[in-house]
Amino acid sequence: MKKTLLCLGASALLASCSATSADSRSNRASSGPVAHNTVVECVLYDGMTKTSQQLTTITSGNEVQVMDTVDAYFVKVRVTADGKTQNGYMYRTCFAQK
Repeated sequence: MKKTLLCLGASALLASCSATSADSRSNRASSGPVAHNTVVECVLYDGMTKTSQQLTTITSGNEVQVMDTVDAYFVKVRVTADGKTQNGYMYRTCFAQK
């Protein structure tokens, strides 16, 4: 009797954990780019290091579309500058804290 109860409890626990992780992944995948304004002048990089190629400089107050929060330091963005749309990476510190 105890083994049956233990197995049912373990199965219920695993089912609830897998359902929660599936919900969080599906919510993230459905979100699109979010518009943000820069608060300081920042550089749009080709990669996620300071030695990456600089694509353009974004002045303070310009709007960029944040497509993904890549890691603790960089976000992936889409910028329209000089009539040309570019994708790249910017430091998180370019944006106001929310």
